[in-house]
Amino acid sequence: MYVAVKGGERAIENAHRLLAHERRGDPDVPELSLSQIAEQLSLAVDRVMSEGSLYDRELASLAIKQARGDMIEALFLVRAFRATLPRFGATEPVDTGAMQVRRRVSSTFKDIPGGQILGPTFDYTHRLLDPELAEGFVPAAPATSEASSAATPRVTDILGRDRDKARMIALCDALVQSDAFSAAVEANVIAPLRAAMLGRRQQKAAETAATRVDFYTMVRGEG
Repeated sequence: MYVAVKGGERAIENAHRLLAHERRGDPDVPELSLSQIAEQLSLAVDRVMSEGSLYDRELASLAIKQARGDMIEALFLVRAFRATLPRFGATEPVDTGAMQVRRRVSSTFKDIPGGQILGPTFDYTHRLLDPELAEGFVPAAPATSEASSAATPRVTDILGRDRDKARMIALCDALVQSDAFSAAVEANVIAPLRAAMLGRRQQKAAETAATRVDFYTMVRGEG
């Protein structure tokens, strides 16, 4: 919604000066740099780039700073800037099955090729404020390992798209309906697969138990 404002250019100029003053805040506090925003507010920068449809971390950081942290205003700034850019062509689609991932969790396919990768997540923080962050807390270095060269195919490319496996499953399903072959299919196909699947689950459970972390929740009582 747009409304008419009286006062002319002088009122608008004064509003801009007031906005700049409010944005800067206390001059005795060090000014926030674009590199600080890009590195320490990375998720905010990612969101502005995504919603603004422009991949430029520096410009997204500038938009966040200019908008005083208002994400909606920041992405409008990025969209407005993007509209001024020339468009020379289209980009090639990314093969997500070949890219390096930092987080990959699939509830559909537990044993997905390439493995489940938890990555940096807020899921297990219990949404508790960390007072150490207010005191210049320096985090410990994260655990590292060699990068895996295994492919990370999409789940939709795995389930139901292997024609040979689909044909074998259909054949076994048909044979198990027959009184003449059901016992043989159970003994030679289903039972070994069931045993192998159970073994993998037990091995996974043992690995999970070995790295288990117990969490305790503190509750403030009355009195």
